[in-house]
Amino acid sequence: MFASSVVEHLIALAGAGLCAWADGERMAVLPHHSPGYSQWDVAEQGRLLRLIRRDGAVALPGALEALDSGALRPKKSQLAVFGITRHLDRVARLADLVPCQQCSLPNCPYRRTPYLRARPRLEQDSPVPQSTAPYSINVKALKRWAAERLVLETREDGTLHARFRYDGTTCTNLGCPLAFHYDVDLGTRQDGYPIRGQNCTPAPGETGHASMCQYITDAPGLMAAIGREKPLAGRPLGDVLGWQRSEAAAGCYCDAASREHKWGLVLETIHYALHDSESHADNR
Repeated sequence: MFASSVVEHLIALAGAGLCAWADGERMAVLPHHSPGYSQWDVAEQGRLLRLIRRDGAVALPGALEALDSGALRPKKSQLAVFGITRHLDRVARLADLVPCQQCSLPNCPYRRTPYLRARPRLEQDSPVPQSTAPYSINVKALKRWAAERLVLETREDGTLHARFRYDGTTCTNLGCPLAFHYDVDLGTRQDGYPIRGQNCTPAPGETGHASMCQYITDAPGLMAAIGREKPLAGRPLGDVLGWQRSEAAAGCYCDAASREHKWGLVLETIHYALHDSESHADNR
């Protein structure tokens, strides 16, 4: 915890120095972003480090190594990128911001303040369709996941198949990346999209799940638990909106609460994608 505080302090000092320079250029410095944050794969650490070093042309003050998993050595090290803008009327003072306000990672156990969404003026610049459904997840996140992680297939009889790719990391072994495929079979729209089939398996070629602590302890037991868990099976997809489930942000699959939480993310994303497409169809 102390090391994390020191790193955060050093980043704040770097940001303050950049702000002092930007003020003289009539620009503003944006909150920093790092691999591992929302929308930036931690596996990009190595590429970013090479870019900072300019492929060896620039020497750093100390030894720093990016591991294949994306973790940095020494532990608690952090690479940070600060954006710069001339739109001074659209930004808040960097000194007034808390890093958590710029991170949309859902249910983070270390969160100190709520995620700060874009102000109304910015949302008007880039409108996002807002659903009236009571999702437990930020609608912008659902929209992004629906576009980037979800594939929907409509069959000839009107039933559907959905595949969602979940990318996370283990909680041990320096945060090894892992990926799982969620396959969901749904009935027709007229029947209320009943959930007829559910399956969760490691993505083809993915080996990170073998680094989970529970897998190392009892691989058959863990994989059997993942395979038999089919929440809301037989019920309408819309029931996910009233499903009271655990708030578990761990990226791994070691405990039932984390697995239940991920199924909630998957089903809400599917519901959003179908609701959004129906809204567009009704408006045509």
